[in-house]
Amino acid sequence: MAGATGRKISAAAARAHTRKSKPGSFRLPSEIFQKLLLVSFIRIVAWAYQAIQPPQPKIPRSPGGPPVTAPRIKLRDGRHLAYKEHGAPEDVTKFKIVYVHGYYSCRHDAVVTNTFSQSDPDPQRTTKSIALDIEELADQLGFGSKFYIVGYSIGGQILRSCIKYIPHRLAEEALLASAINYWWPGFPSNMSTEAYNRMLQRDQWALHVAHYTSWLTYWWNTQNCSLLSFEVGQQGEFESLHLGLIIAFGTWEINPVDLESPFPNNEGTIHVWQGNDDTLVPVTMQRFISQQLPWIQYHELPKYGHGIPYANGMSDVITKVLLLRETAK
Repeated sequence: MAGATGRKISAAAARAHTRKSKPGSFRLPSEIFQKLLLVSFIRIVAWAYQAIQPPQPKIPRSPGGPPVTAPRIKLRDGRHLAYKEHGAPEDVTKFKIVYVHGYYSCRHDAVVTNTFSQSDPDPQRTTKSIALDIEELADQLGFGSKFYIVGYSIGGQILRSCIKYIPHRLAEEALLASAINYWWPGFPSNMSTEAYNRMLQRDQWALHVAHYTSWLTYWWNTQNCSLLSFEVGQQGEFESLHLGLIIAFGTWEINPVDLESPFPNNEGTIHVWQGNDDTLVPVTMQRFISQQLPWIQYHELPKYGHGIPYANGMSDVITKVLLLRETAK
């Protein structure tokens, strides 16, 4: 007993024994810690992926989709395209015009929109496919071998693709305050930069995202900082709004500055109408395109903004110039 009780323990051994007994000194093995980090990272990536995915489009007559309340045609790929007829009955009218509406617009009015079209969405649509849809619409409605097209804002921008892909079907065109893609090639770099910098910063970011990271467009434009604060259309927010931005300001497969005249024998005219006070479409870039393409009839309107078709009497002027070839006054 005396020998046992008289055994001495060194100070270093006592400290080591004390450290081992502390409950807070437990550490996970490095392999387990790495696995936990990996699992956490995968969960964060999965959450981020889900957050940036746009919802599925709402197809009319599908489960959860809107009802069909408009006349429609069936397109070559099985989709349906809704339309609305304006003006005189088809059997007595002399001129047949396809109107391509602008952003956040629909079939209900040739200029002013109230609700969205009930056409089947085309998630894969491009500027070329839209031009072919217009051609097919005209064919199924019996417009004949040639027809007139009027487009406003982004709708006017689409008319440039019609010049490229269906020039043989055009009687004449009128582009009203046609949207400009700041990344189209052919513009002087200082012109594009200057026009782009005149926009509000939030608008710059929205177009920047649509052009460079289109897969983020839905997420970006559903945040509080975006330029979009519209109501959701019948086909869903992405189909109705955000995909239009991607097409308009993404990478085009054509260069509008290099387009050739669809009327080599001067049998028709492409009219471009632009207000020089337009804060949405830069007049400098619109003017530049028209100067590069001398076959365009360019109408620049002093003290007019983006709402050219809304101005008192302008719809009559545009129609008479287009159909009757009157001189704009």
